[in-house]
Amino acid sequence: MEQVIIEQLKQGNEKAFKYLYENHYALLCHIAQEYVNDKFLAETLVGDVIYHLWEIHESLDIKISLRSYLVKSVRNRCIDFLSSQRERKEVAFSCLGKEELTQNHYIPSDDYPLGILLEQELESEIHRAIKKLPQECKTVFLKSRFEKKKYEEIALELNISVNTVKYHIKNALRLLNEQLCRYLITLLVFLFCIK
Repeated sequence: MEQVIIEQLKQGNEKAFKYLYENHYALLCHIAQEYVNDKFLAETLVGDVIYHLWEIHESLDIKISLRSYLVKSVRNRCIDFLSSQRERKEVAFSCLGKEELTQNHYIPSDDYPLGILLEQELESEIHRAIKKLPQECKTVFLKSRFEKKKYEEIALELNISVNTVKYHIKNALRLLNEQLCRYLITLLVFLFCIK
């Protein structure tokens, strides 16, 4: 049975990919959440893994059980993500000299007015960045992040495939990351200084 599913995956059969969601998605999300401690991020990473399978389906070469293959892929994706986040933080801090980290304009007063200002500015920038997203991408992202809808619900509501939902979420996160990078670095510096 499992070999049949793998063969159907290789042929790009959408029912086989639906089978992955119905039989493995919940477990994979649970495993990812253990690594990243964030439900939304865990779902996104699992979605990335399944979407990647779709992209490379013709060259799939699975020698172990399908579940073992998926679990291993999700673990690797989570570890890669955490490593890239750690490298980003290290680069962000290494780009700032010691003087910049200790200058008064980064150190908050007792009431943390800089923190409040940064929070308001970041929130405003996030809303601006979301408004700039392509329309369908923005609709999918808002339904996922702010309405807390699952990928399957969004796909059904918008009459698109789950893979298309995954694509839009991945694209939205990439675009938002590009636009908000400098604000996140400033916020990291602020948080570092108030500890």
